[in-house]
Amino acid sequence: MMRHLALAIALAFGGALVAPAMAQQSAAQQPATQQTPDQVVQGIARQLDADVAGHKAELQKNREKLIGIINQVFLPHFDVDYAAILVLGQHAREASPEQRAQFAKAFYNSITRRYAEGLLDYTNGAVKVLPSAGDLNDKRTVVRTQVATGDGKTVSVDFAFRKTASGEWKAYDVIIEGISYITNYRNQVDAEIRKVGLDQLIKNLQSQGDQALKEMEQGGKANGG
Repeated sequence: MMRHLALAIALAFGGALVAPAMAQQSAAQQPATQQTPDQVVQGIARQLDADVAGHKAELQKNREKLIGIINQVFLPHFDVDYAAILVLGQHAREASPEQRAQFAKAFYNSITRRYAEGLLDYTNGAVKVLPSAGDLNDKRTVVRTQVATGDGKTVSVDFAFRKTASGEWKAYDVIIEGISYITNYRNQVDAEIRKVGLDQLIKNLQSQGDQALKEMEQGGKANGG
């Protein structure tokens, strides 16, 4: 189960919700503001096939290169700041703009390092984008996909998108088998902030990275979360 979870989250945070590199000329003719969420997600499989599927041995030995690929192709297409506000929940209202920005960066970096290796389970053609359930909402929508894992199982992974003020569609949440990453981590972050405070949580994420995230997750399980 953890391997499936790691692959699914890695697809969301490292799968590069981005137009494929081989279609850069086409993308230049079609600005990001004109790309639908379906079109953005459909680039995942081709990008992964090119950047990961044929280079697993190399990437397995070079974690920093794997993380570098994630940051280069994914970060511009994920609404890190908005996702962080949702994860903070009620604490976002109490936090200063500087605290929110620091948390967003530290949390994204920790998530990336926590699940990067899960992307190495990706196989060619693993992502299947399902037909849209309805008309595209002009502000928010969900793109449904199915991800085939290496052991032959299929995981439902849905990407929640919102249109930014600049007109770009950006992902902000991933729902894995009906479980929202935002909701899951909101509960864990809430418990941690109540225990040590927001400033200390930020420092823990900045200094310990994925280890702090792992300990927070284990604490949530111990408390029945």
